[in-house]
Amino acid sequence: MESIDYDFENTVFSFVPNTAETAFFGMIEGIYDSLNRVKTKKIQALMENGPVDDVELQKIMNLKPRIEKLILKDAKIRTFIADSQTRGKLVSHVYDITYGLVKNDVDTLVLLDDSIVRGTTLRDSIIHIASTLKPKKIIIASTAPQIRFPDCYGIDMSKMGEFVAFKALVKLLEENNKINLLQETYLKCKEVEFSSAALAENQVSRLYESFSYQEISDKIAEIVTPPDTNIGIEVIYQTIADLHEACPDHKGDWYFSGKYPTPGGGRVANRAFINYMEKKDVRAY
Repeated sequence: MESIDYDFENTVFSFVPNTAETAFFGMIEGIYDSLNRVKTKKIQALMENGPVDDVELQKIMNLKPRIEKLILKDAKIRTFIADSQTRGKLVSHVYDITYGLVKNDVDTLVLLDDSIVRGTTLRDSIIHIASTLKPKKIIIASTAPQIRFPDCYGIDMSKMGEFVAFKALVKLLEENNKINLLQETYLKCKEVEFSSAALAENQVSRLYESFSYQEISDKIAEIVTPPDTNIGIEVIYQTIADLHEACPDHKGDWYFSGKYPTPGGGRVANRAFINYMEKKDVRAY
């Protein structure tokens, strides 16, 4: 709400890909709650100026969020599970878009995504397509926090160098003359690689402590912005704390927090980082 400056009249809310639709319903509930608070303040201000004008009151009551299904993905084409080369060819033509619903250079477009893993689909397809609608600004809201670490319990995400959050971290280290921390972490990972289970901690977590959550989000926004796009891009991530509040009975957050439930998870994170430093394009497990 702060990012759109509570401007409901000039903001269009939508979601992409199709799998984000269920979470989008939840976000819309929150948007309506926020809009009701805005309406209450407007009505109170109107009452302070004497008798309430029915026309002005009706104008306030008619305020509603602009909700559209703008970008539709072909559900038959699954880019996430495709190999890297195939994915690059697929993401450019699996989405259809609806024109005529966004006011050129006036509206802010908010797109809810369920998760941002590599960022390639955002950069190579979604943002490029959304920018053809000519919004003033595009906000990508992710229901999942920043995916920083590999998973080894079911979801095949084992190459740390592919994560856009990790790419953002490396860029920030370079820009802030802290790139030496990569080598220090690499040596520490090698040191504990074959140690006892008690020492098999995730050594990569310390790298992220060098920067704030917002700094990494801002750098991710830069990375996923196509080079030919002049529209402002902002990425807003769910925080881990708020994720726990939303899903209190499901505590699995290791690919966000790096806190694995077993020593093997820490080993996988360290191995994925070692592979990155040694330029090995292989799985970490």
